[in-house]
Amino acid sequence: MSFLIAILIIVILIVIPNIKVVPQAKSYVIERLGSYYATWKNGLHIKIPFVDRVANTVTLKEIVKDFAPQPVITKDNVTMQIDTVVYFQITDAKLYTYGVEYPISAIENLTATTLRNIIGELELDQTLTSRDIINSKMRSILDEATDPWGIKVNRVEVKNILPPKDIQEAMEKQMRAERERREKILQAEGEKKSSVLIAEGEKASAILRAEAEKESKIKRAEGEAEAMLKIKTAEAEGIKLLKDAKADQSVLTLKSYETLAKMADGQSTKIIVPSELQSIATMGTAIKEMMSDKKSK
Repeated sequence: MSFLIAILIIVILIVIPNIKVVPQAKSYVIERLGSYYATWKNGLHIKIPFVDRVANTVTLKEIVKDFAPQPVITKDNVTMQIDTVVYFQITDAKLYTYGVEYPISAIENLTATTLRNIIGELELDQTLTSRDIINSKMRSILDEATDPWGIKVNRVEVKNILPPKDIQEAMEKQMRAERERREKILQAEGEKKSSVLIAEGEKASAILRAEAEKESKIKRAEGEAEAMLKIKTAEAEGIKLLKDAKADQSVLTLKSYETLAKMADGQSTKIIVPSELQSIATMGTAIKEMMSDKKSK
């Protein structure tokens, strides 16, 4: 009985360690007698004791590797430091296990050499402004190179580009000069717009003043014309009334005297009397002398 219990314990100790549960996003590479046998996906699996072994445990999640800055030389012989970030994923556990020794180190070295080749074809200014082009070229080259290793490169990002210190200082001076130039241009444009607006305002003001003066003169002329018209109308109506009243020559003569009297009240010192009025005045003098003779008798 104790023998059977011992055998059962031995069996349990042998079988239980060989029961494997593969979790999600993991793969187990199984070797049988030293040769590749199978790739276990997630789930329950049992391996044969002393025959099968787990050669490698591979994660299927996307992996992010931030590689150290690499010295590179541009086409115009400027040495700079560039570090990159690579996003990749293992798609084939067998190829990843048996394709290359130390695959992460292999990706890092491949990234460095690819980056040097790409930057060597670009000048400094192109390197600083062409990150998208650099990322795209590196991703394409790395994805093709790592395909036999069961690795798919999803993205490559240039994290930092660090030119030499003297180049950085020159770039900062250039940027500062460019900002000052833009500031002066904006200030000049603002002053120009301000001058234009002031000139337009003065022009509009002058036009309005001229139009107002014109309207004033027109109104004044219209008023004078209307007043003159009313005077002439009144005179015409007065003459018409005299004619309608059948006024004789003496009345007309009296009106003429009244007009002369009004003229004499003014500032004029010389009055020109028509010949007809002179004869009438002579007659008036004669009548006056006759009346004075009668009174003396």
